[in-house]
Amino acid sequence: MTIRRLAALPLLAALLAGCGIRATEVPTDFGAAPSRVPCSLTGPDRSAQSSRGVPVQVFLLCGASLVAVDRTVPVPEGTPDARRRVIVAQGLLDQLAASPSPAERSAGYTTYVPGGLGVRGPGPKDPEDALRLSTAPSRLTSYALAQLVCTLSDSAATEGDGSVILGGPDAGPLRRYECTDEVRDRPGGTRPPSSEVTG
Repeated sequence: MTIRRLAALPLLAALLAGCGIRATEVPTDFGAAPSRVPCSLTGPDRSAQSSRGVPVQVFLLCGASLVAVDRTVPVPEGTPDARRRVIVAQGLLDQLAASPSPAERSAGYTTYVPGGLGVRGPGPKDPEDALRLSTAPSRLTSYALAQLVCTLSDSAATEGDGSVILGGPDAGPLRRYECTDEVRDRPGGTRPPSSEVTG
């Protein structure tokens, strides 16, 4: 019996060795490793959406990247366009600052946008599509700024071209911020690229 067991050991070792992945000199690319955070809801999260309002999307953090989730922002009918932009922008900021719903939290979503952040329209010498925050964008964390820029840049509050003009509360310089793929993928390590707006 002992001899049979000893004789079977080399065969067993060969079988186990054959289960591995063989080395190859041909380059292969099977994509990124799967994320451990699901970042997906089983269905529409009705608790995070009000029954009335303009459908919008906000970017929350899930895992190490930004993910869009559906929301609604109430806007009174007949609101002039200039005022409407500011109402939508403030609604988006409020949605970003609010705690994610229980379903979103359990799926791994979170937000870094501080509460109490306000927004107003352009000053007398600002471009008409500029938005001024109650806190200078430079004072926000990389995560919070990425969430704001990506949410506002593709909304009814801006031109929808993937960028947004933001400034602080005073008549200081304005900057045009862009929401890029890199910002969405790495909001903690990549601040949104920006350029100064003049005139």
